[in-house]
Amino acid sequence: MENFIFRSKGPFFFFGFFFLMFDNNFEGYKIVIYSIGLLQWLLSLLGTILWRQEKRLKKCKCQLIIPLIFISTFTTLSGQKIIKSDTLFSNQAPLRIQLNYANKELNLKTNDSTFIQTQLVYFDKNQLKELQVSLRARGNFRRKNCFFTPIKMKIKKSVSAESIFKGNTSLKIVLPCKNERDKNDNIIKEFIAYKIYEIISPYYFKTRMLQIELNNKSEKGEKNYHLKGFLIEDDDKLAKRFDGKIIERKIHPLAMDHFNSVNLSLFNYMIGNTDFSSSHRHNGKLLFYDKKIIPIPYDFDLTGWVNPSYGKGVVNRLGFESEKRKYIGFKRDENLFEEVRNHFLSLKEKIFNEINSFKTDFDHNYEFEIMSDYLEDFYRILENDKLFNRLIVSEAR
Repeated sequence: MENFIFRSKGPFFFFGFFFLMFDNNFEGYKIVIYSIGLLQWLLSLLGTILWRQEKRLKKCKCQLIIPLIFISTFTTLSGQKIIKSDTLFSNQAPLRIQLNYANKELNLKTNDSTFIQTQLVYFDKNQLKELQVSLRARGNFRRKNCFFTPIKMKIKKSVSAESIFKGNTSLKIVLPCKNERDKNDNIIKEFIAYKIYEIISPYYFKTRMLQIELNNKSEKGEKNYHLKGFLIEDDDKLAKRFDGKIIERKIHPLAMDHFNSVNLSLFNYMIGNTDFSSSHRHNGKLLFYDKKIIPIPYDFDLTGWVNPSYGKGVVNRLGFESEKRKYIGFKRDENLFEEVRNHFLSLKEKIFNEINSFKTDFDHNYEFEIMSDYLEDFYRILENDKLFNRLIVSEAR
């Protein structure tokens, strides 16, 4: 969903000059200046309301009627543009796909520059369609510990041109790790984490749920697996949405945008994510936009939120156990902590509504209940001054 607002880009000085022509005492000039300031403040306020209250609507184009002497253009609230890749992600219904490849070959014989070729079969408007795609395995930990490996998928521009994948030449496909009973529930929990972050921040990777039929070829023959997974948009597409740029160098978190840094740190605490470093760009990207450096996270499987079997007792590269909740953000002004805290508190109902909308998608209800309790515990801490100061503010590095 994209929210829209008119942002005036007209030559205000002509408007001021118009008043000056008819007011020798120059009082009209003051009126113009005050009027412009008030109008800009009202536009900003309306934009915030639209983002918070209307974000889940798929197509909302809210317009203001502005005098014709202003020259106005459509932009999205957070500066995003509608680009071709939005076609794939604007429809949030699960996309059914079929893949055929040798899982072992994908894991052992692909790297950053080596891919395997296969056909991607997908269902669009009740029609069976297919594309030639290139796949490689991604994720060092998952390569070593998982049966199913996450995928980096590339599609030639000419191949995707007449499909729902138009504008996407590179995508990530997230798959379950182990072939175990709760594999699909783990995927749903990780997917929900992405959707929660969409509520918390306007700076996020777009995702779409997949229903996957995987035909795994091996020496023993072929075996079919029915899996849940999801797509993640490419870094370049995210940057293009904002007319921004992905930064590839190391930057200290204190040099990043203050609100968005604390906002992300509190989100990581919410989902029990200590397998993250914005400065080292580990499980995150840095977006340079509007003269700000904004950290944006991804990969939420090794968290207390998902709590997968393969994460038990694992100590991540930062020295933390993946299933334990710990605040790993940096020290900031206490007023900023309070601002972000109130932001999360204001979104509590919306976040719970979001996770409840997925309840019937779980194979095992107890997995949903554990996840819901984990969120309740977070808000118990957030709503208690002593716990908030002791477990979050005081733990900042």
